[in-house]
Amino acid sequence: MLLDRLPERTALSQLLDAARAGRSGVLVMRGEPGVGKTALLEYAIESAAGLRVARVAGVESEMELAFAALQQLCAPMLGKLEGLPDPQRDALGVAFGLNIGAAPDRFLVGLAALSLLSEVAEQQPLLCVIDDAQWLDRASTQALAFVARRLLAEPVALVFATREQGEEFRELPELLVGGLRDGDARELLSSVIRGPLDERVRDRIVAETRGNPLALLELPRGVTPAELAGGFGLPSVPGRPGLPGRIEDSFRRRLEVLPAAAQRLMLVAAAEPAGEPALVWRAAERLGIGAEAVAPATDAGLLAIGERVTFRHPLVRSAVYRAASPQERRAAHQALAGATDPQADPDRRAWHRAQATLGPDEDVASELERSASHAQARGGLAAAAAFLERSAALTLDPARRSGRALAAAQAKYQAGAFDATLGLLATAEAGPPDEFRRARADRLRGQIAFASSRGSEAPPLLLKAARQFEPLDSRLARETYLDALAAAMFAGRLALGGGMREVADAACAAPPPPGPARAPDLLLDGLALLICKGYSAGAPVLRQAVSAFRGTDVSREEGLRWLWLACHAAGIVWDYASWDVLSGRQVTLARDAGALIALPIAFNTRAGLHLFAGEFAEAASMVAQAESVTEATGSSIAPYGALALAVFRGREAQAAHLIQAATDDVARRGEGGGLSSVQWAAAVLSNSLGRYEEALAAAQRASEDSPAVRFASWALVELIEAAVRSAVPERAAGALQRLSGIARACGTDWALGAEARSRALVSDGAAAENLYREAIDRFGRTRLRVDLARARLVYGEWLRRQRRRRDARDQLGSAYEIFDSIGAAAFAERARIELRATGGHARQRTVATPDTLTAQEALIARLAGGGASNPEIAAQLFISRATVAYHLRKVFTKLGVSSRNQLAPALPARQCAAPPVTQQG
Repeated sequence: MLLDRLPERTALSQLLDAARAGRSGVLVMRGEPGVGKTALLEYAIESAAGLRVARVAGVESEMELAFAALQQLCAPMLGKLEGLPDPQRDALGVAFGLNIGAAPDRFLVGLAALSLLSEVAEQQPLLCVIDDAQWLDRASTQALAFVARRLLAEPVALVFATREQGEEFRELPELLVGGLRDGDARELLSSVIRGPLDERVRDRIVAETRGNPLALLELPRGVTPAELAGGFGLPSVPGRPGLPGRIEDSFRRRLEVLPAAAQRLMLVAAAEPAGEPALVWRAAERLGIGAEAVAPATDAGLLAIGERVTFRHPLVRSAVYRAASPQERRAAHQALAGATDPQADPDRRAWHRAQATLGPDEDVASELERSASHAQARGGLAAAAAFLERSAALTLDPARRSGRALAAAQAKYQAGAFDATLGLLATAEAGPPDEFRRARADRLRGQIAFASSRGSEAPPLLLKAARQFEPLDSRLARETYLDALAAAMFAGRLALGGGMREVADAACAAPPPPGPARAPDLLLDGLALLICKGYSAGAPVLRQAVSAFRGTDVSREEGLRWLWLACHAAGIVWDYASWDVLSGRQVTLARDAGALIALPIAFNTRAGLHLFAGEFAEAASMVAQAESVTEATGSSIAPYGALALAVFRGREAQAAHLIQAATDDVARRGEGGGLSSVQWAAAVLSNSLGRYEEALAAAQRASEDSPAVRFASWALVELIEAAVRSAVPERAAGALQRLSGIARACGTDWALGAEARSRALVSDGAAAENLYREAIDRFGRTRLRVDLARARLVYGEWLRRQRRRRDARDQLGSAYEIFDSIGAAAFAERARIELRATGGHARQRTVATPDTLTAQEALIARLAGGGASNPEIAAQLFISRATVAYHLRKVFTKLGVSSRNQLAPALPARQCAAPPVTQQG
């Protein structure tokens, strides 16, 4: 047949067959209007025998209503809502306005939608069809794109039809739907033109339409036979660029011959995006339009009003709306606002009122402001911003207009639309002078800079805002100083202005807290003192801050905002126990809140905690989960966790690659603090491999950073060992003096053990031996197995040089056993070589490792082997239960097991420990 579109139909058929076979599939059909995407969707629906079908279409005028499209798609499935994990169920309920709660993370809504579709598909394979995806509201687009990226083993086929690719749909499988071949295009054109057709006109039409079927059918309508036969071609219409505009003009010409009442009815229908007949008829009645007005439009094949209001094509709706005068459009929106129930749908009513308003109107602006609050409470930040932006435009009072523009800018920022935020900030600042509003605007500029790159631009902006807040709101000033200090710590040595010292000096001079010092106040004071006056001044206050964050007085909001920095502070004061508690709480809080953007940092922080304990399986779990979240959300973070894991495991090639990748990444972002992390990791790797000169160079660079960068003090340990082994002990003297001051200020077994081990390296005789034993004793009281093994290693090396071969074998053998058992291959090899030099022999482990498992499979195997159920694993890894089951089937095959109880024994001890599992989103 002429319009079979065989390649496209084949692709859709394959997608449907995959769903029937229990596999998922995603297809984005992209093409200009009229190429037949909608017809192909109809073909998919007609061919979906055995599949449940859910369908939604984006509507341009509904793009500002949060989750409108997702709610329409999921509405028939909400009977399965109760089966979702609690955070997911609550997130979707709030997003859809079914219940009241904190605004959900947009990615948690996406995860909930994924789980809901998966639950429905367990009973019957599911086809989800999304037409005109370019007009979906932003919240729905983000959620559905999240679903599309996470589908794997669910019997779900997801098909989008869109004019433009759009940022959210990048990297999804795409099918470009083009026009017909020339021969088919000529045949289609001949089927609608009965009279003679000049060949030159025919060829021009085919060429200009590029075989677009709708254009071929519609453009010749309204053209006189003389124009078609005379060789003059089709007239162009100014002001309507591109083929879509030409098609719209064709529809417009067909509209012009309809009775006035029919045109007005079609305008009301075009302005009402939900397609609700009752609402359209109520609005029409307000305009004096009777039911008989629909007949001419129906006879012309342009509009049908039955159970739904449907246009022949979305371009008909567009043509109707564009053809109307501004006055006519306002009248239609006014009628729709009057016909909309203010109790059942206040936000849609407010939006219609706003579109009906010509000039400033405080009543309408206030209603939009209330609707923005509703939208924001549902997590519809883009919608809230749109309401507030229109509210500001309708506000006459300059001060109030500026305030609303600033609120709109804040919502745009939270929605990730940074360019639009800056535009609204300009509007906000154009109002009458207001120091508090200007400070808020400057803070928002700094937050945008920090969120965009975490680089060097943010600190001076945030510092400026903090200084402005000082006489206005001391608490807000202190919080902004802490924001500025955090940004400066990220920028580190790459800061261009407003570096750590400048921010810390200003924070030290800032007003005290207005009441009793809270945990964030102590954190600010401790960090500022540390930077300005050193460890002896800052460490005691930082220990108080860390202790305060471990308490119960920290709110959920403060925890989400500051726990990552509190974990960093615990590392600065070498408090491993607090690092453990706070990093675990950070992960749990971010999961429970559905704050997926915060989770990668939380997972990477927790990974470091496990690495020092020699718990590499748990660290690998954290790294894999961080990667799972970044993949799901499309966010980006330097591979700190993966790098540290490769370094501690001694995987030289992988670590070297990650060191280069991370160096390039943090340099591009302007994250000077990240450079210290990478250089510390490079020093650890080189020390483990016995490349002491390389270790010395890397450790020297890392140690030169501010004491507020924890890797600077950790690097001193690597520097001292590398300097001693490189036969330049004088290079170790200054580093040891710094490390000793840090250890005395911190007073923990971790810090004092590191200082004792390092001092032993530059000591002789009984003093050295006592220090080695002290280090082993102190590390033995902690979970720091890597440091314990390293202390035994250097003690054993010293004993061998003292010709105490038996004592050396004991220490080196113990070091090797620890390193080998946890999988620290490079350190284990260094211990093995030393042990062999004493006449000892290292026992070679022969336990097979499941190298065939992917990182995701290994993580799921550990979780399942530790007793986690499929729903618990799915919630933790942001995938569906079906995907968990799919991975487990592959794991069982690869490991040769048949039940979950056999998983833990089938994995080597170093890989089978399961991380804790909690019910979360």
